[in-house]
Amino acid sequence: MAVHFAKDDEDVETHDINVTPFIDVILVLLIIFMVAAPLATVDIPVQLPSSTAQQTPRPDKPVFLTVKSDLSLAIGEEAVPRANLSGALDAATKGNRDERVFLRADRAVSYGDVMDVMNTLRSAGYLKIGLVGLEAREPSP
Repeated sequence: MAVHFAKDDEDVETHDINVTPFIDVILVLLIIFMVAAPLATVDIPVQLPSSTAQQTPRPDKPVFLTVKSDLSLAIGEEAVPRANLSGALDAATKGNRDERVFLRADRAVSYGDVMDVMNTLRSAGYLKIGLVGLEAREPSP
């Protein structure tokens, strides 16, 4: 490797920016984000039935719709076929579709089945739905 110095030229400063370290830093950050992004979307199993929220005051005669573990429905203590749900709710609420219906489901019932019942309630005109769960004494970790 040879170096050539001109005797009659002065040393001239170059005013170019060295971008190589900048590119190295950007590439390292890109790799870090590419590795970290999939780790941020981990699925976590969740148990929904208990809650530590403050209880809302219950009405004098609340209407409870229960989804049992065998997916049968009951209003209060009376079993109701799924096809007659709208009529049974009209009888229980005396036709008042603004009354809140409290929906409770067994822990074994899948989330999709609960959503099917909620969709049935919505199509029947009952839009005020309260979900009922067990009150947790202490927050679970």
